[in-house]
Amino acid sequence: MENPHSPISIPEASPKPYKKSFVTTLMEAASLRSPFKEDTYFTSHLKASEKKALQELKDKLMASYGREGECTMWGIPLLAEDEKADVVLLKFLRARDFRVLDSFRMLEKCLAWRKEFKADSVGEEDLGFKELEGVVAYMHGYDREGHPVCYNAYGVFKDKDMYERIFGDEEKLNKFLRWRIQVLERGISLLHFKPGGINSIIQVTDLKDMPKRELRVASNQILSLFQDNYPEMVARKIFINVPWYFSVLYSMFGPFLTQRTKSKFVISREGHAAETLYKFIRPEDVPVQYGGLSRPNDLQKPASEFTVKGGEKVNIQVEGIEAGATITWDLVVGGWDLEYSAEFVPNKEDSYTIAVEKPRKLSPTEEAVRNSYTSKESGKLVLSVDNTSSRRKKVAAYRYTVRKSTLE
Repeated sequence: MENPHSPISIPEASPKPYKKSFVTTLMEAASLRSPFKEDTYFTSHLKASEKKALQELKDKLMASYGREGECTMWGIPLLAEDEKADVVLLKFLRARDFRVLDSFRMLEKCLAWRKEFKADSVGEEDLGFKELEGVVAYMHGYDREGHPVCYNAYGVFKDKDMYERIFGDEEKLNKFLRWRIQVLERGISLLHFKPGGINSIIQVTDLKDMPKRELRVASNQILSLFQDNYPEMVARKIFINVPWYFSVLYSMFGPFLTQRTKSKFVISREGHAAETLYKFIRPEDVPVQYGGLSRPNDLQKPASEFTVKGGEKVNIQVEGIEAGATITWDLVVGGWDLEYSAEFVPNKEDSYTIAVEKPRKLSPTEEAVRNSYTSKESGKLVLSVDNTSSRRKKVAAYRYTVRKSTLE
């Protein structure tokens, strides 16, 4: 049986003032920017001028392609009078501030590019990038609102041999770009294209160890392809492990981005990935390397979230464990920097408490704890999270399973 955690509150102390770093200032500036508001795609919510623009765009498409023309995108006939077609067209209109001619030109170029690139079939191709799957760019889980999440991490290309193998010449670069589009297309296949539904993805980009100079060409081409051909497909762009030189990186790709795209940015400096991601993604859906509970090929039940205040110690008690049962648990705290321990407390008064895991300090970059214990007698497991030496409030999560003994 699962008991709620029982926090022991200690008054928080006022933190000392500190000098702001460049990245901190940048993060504050990003938070002051008007947050991105995702379109609902209900035509009833459109202004009269926007409804007019939507109809004019449909008329231009009809005049150019006709009823029998090849005018489909992501399997959706754009000339069909239905809500899915409206969602796609509204994406192009929104990307060009409802300027019909500009939206139409963007749509025409995108249709031509998709035909030349064979984008509709790229999702089924075997492009031979097995070593990059689950490492460089991959779809993994959903955010709290149900958006599919795509993770990007280019730090592996710091290795010169890896870089040469993937980007050594123009042919290799083009093949990588095709693979990167493949990942995006697979993510888009998870979208609803329905008013009020999930119509965009979340992008999480890990900037740790990213070789900015070497990847300039690839980065610019990826950004250009995404912005020209996938309008309004990303609800939020979360940058984690942002280094001090982000200003240089930003100046590199900033000119390729629209103001609306920039409004979707969330910026998190190094060492704060988990805390940032937890705001948008449940801990059990965050990959373990970013401070979450999700491990490859690991099917586990949802986790329980809780908050550890500054100056507080929290004990999580799992009671009703029978003799011979094995309990397995996962525990993580965003930004750790606290002390953790686990002990088993037998029900019998004359039995000794067993230190399953001795108290140890966990660093901010520590991965989630996973451990198991087989009890010789009935009792309870107590997981302790001691944040008394910190002033910062932290978000945490845990889950567990109990497997009873198969012995009679």
